[in-house]
Amino acid sequence: MTNKFKFVSSSFLALSLLLSACGQDEKKEESNTQTEENENKDQKEDKEETAAQSPSEEIAAMVESYNTGKDELAKAGEGQEVDYDMVMDLYKKDLQGLVKKRDGEFETSMDQQISTALEAGKSGDLDGSVVKQIFDKIMQEAFFFTMRHEFIEIKEYWGDKEEVNVELEEAKAFYAALEGTVQKRDSAYSTNMAEKIQAGFDEMETAVENDDELAFQLGKQVVDKSLMRTFYLAVGAEPHGYATKAAKEAKEDPEAARVEQAEGWAFFQSIKSYLEKYASEEAQLIETQLNLESDVTKLDPKAINEAFVSGFSKVALHEYEESQEYWGEDKSMITALEGALFIEILETDLKAKLGEDQYAELRKQAEDYIGAVEADDQEKAKELLSSIEKTLNSVIK
Repeated sequence: MTNKFKFVSSSFLALSLLLSACGQDEKKEESNTQTEENENKDQKEDKEETAAQSPSEEIAAMVESYNTGKDELAKAGEGQEVDYDMVMDLYKKDLQGLVKKRDGEFETSMDQQISTALEAGKSGDLDGSVVKQIFDKIMQEAFFFTMRHEFIEIKEYWGDKEEVNVELEEAKAFYAALEGTVQKRDSAYSTNMAEKIQAGFDEMETAVENDDELAFQLGKQVVDKSLMRTFYLAVGAEPHGYATKAAKEAKEDPEAARVEQAEGWAFFQSIKSYLEKYASEEAQLIETQLNLESDVTKLDPKAINEAFVSGFSKVALHEYEESQEYWGEDKSMITALEGALFIEILETDLKAKLGEDQYAELRKQAEDYIGAVEADDQEKAKELLSSIEKTLNSVIK
């Protein structure tokens, strides 16, 4: 076993960390070069203005503003008056700049979604509890994509240990805004995503110290993909996803159900672009079902769940195809691990569809495939892949 992979053992626990090692550096080029130059200039000025603060202190203040806005908006659910002007001022002063930067980098529309919701809440056109959920969950999306931004920066700065450590600390500080969501899903589904994320950060720190970029990428993906799983469990998993909750609530209180529908839709935005890339039909179905323009009384949580299962299964198959395409390169191992990750994301669903024994066999095949890639045994890998593909295709059908 090479030094690059020495933190991996054949144990199931170690594999669960490896399973999150997928290549997801989805940085998209700015179409407007001038905009990019302006943003770089803004970032430089921001750093100069806040030189007295450490990066984590600066981000902690930003997260505090997010929590303040969220708490103010939560008053709507308690029948109290909400100071929308205060929240809008706070958002524009402390958060909007960050959101707009991520919009430009990842081609999202988070600023428009948040700003429109706040304006609609102030005018009374949108229920305050719905506004709260949009602000809360879309800001979590912004923090999630900012973590990805920091990881991209680390890749660009690799070799400059001081700068890399600064970027890593920033990523960890932004994670503080998401940790509560992870812990809630762990509690609901008896998962251990918070533990895996901490292990991922620990692995990244060790990798930086050892100047091991590949090990860093593996640790990074533990964090990134555990968060993707968190958002999926919050939206479409059964029985605790917001799609299921909203459909159940709609039978007795459609207005309350719309709040849960909004939560599900807003959480989905964090993983929507990934599904759109590999499973566009499934992504469109989920978006249409959860969009607030849709009648919540007609929400079909089973269809949403099946779309997620089919979509992530397609993603897994795509990664295995790339693993074969890039055989002999590091990317073959990365995509092998990525395919296994998406199997792990669907653990509860696949156990229900396949049964405990067949799911265990699928996971064993995913583990053995990784071993075959590392051993450069392509014949064995193809044999295993044939069985993996057969099982995943049966799930999709």
